[in-house]
Amino acid sequence: MKVVITKDYTEMCKLASRIFAAEITLKPDCVLGLATGSTPVGMYKELVEMYNEHRVDFSQVKTVNLDEYAGLSGDNDQSYRYFMNHNLFDHINKENTNVPNGTAADLEAECERYEQVVASMGGVDVQLLGIGNNGHIAFNEPCEEFPEKTHVVNLTQNTIEANARFFASMDDVPKKALTMGIGTIMKAKKIVLLANGAKKAQTIYDTVYGPITPKVPASILRLHPDVTIFVDEEAGALLKK
Repeated sequence: MKVVITKDYTEMCKLASRIFAAEITLKPDCVLGLATGSTPVGMYKELVEMYNEHRVDFSQVKTVNLDEYAGLSGDNDQSYRYFMNHNLFDHINKENTNVPNGTAADLEAECERYEQVVASMGGVDVQLLGIGNNGHIAFNEPCEEFPEKTHVVNLTQNTIEANARFFASMDDVPKKALTMGIGTIMKAKKIVLLANGAKKAQTIYDTVYGPITPKVPASILRLHPDVTIFVDEEAGALLKK
């Protein structure tokens, strides 16, 4: 595991974007695993800028997203499909993009289908991750075991409260989501995790130095052979100590 402490959010996004741009350059038909939330927005802006400057070509790239809220259609402005379209896909020459279907009639069957989609592409070349205040990656919440495959998850109150800022009221926040499992994420050839802000400092410390436990889902990343964690100075404050 490599940890890079950057001076600020902007530098973090620039450095992370270069890893993804390099992967696309070296392997034009690569599979990118993508994440949502406020943290990766700056990195997506960097990639869009690279595309506009003809420095990167997405035409052969395939993408798979980590998760989606249960019950939200892709045209709902709080869905992760909408987020990806708005922040990245609508601004590049995209071809093959995949996000779980949160309105599928059978969510369990949709999880099985999505797991097969990822497998059919030969797995993920570079997987982007954010991290929750409670250490969750994708929507794999703290629990008693590491979930292996794509599954339906009941969101914790901590996660619901953290996501409430995006919705009109707490009651509007979905209580379930579809998410890649830890096992699926760990099959990626390379993993890049981004974290910024003082609220992430403790969970970053626990991820890097604490016990490997499903109580801190991100801690399992220490067992992966190629992980780079980018943090700004605030998120990396406890690491310096």
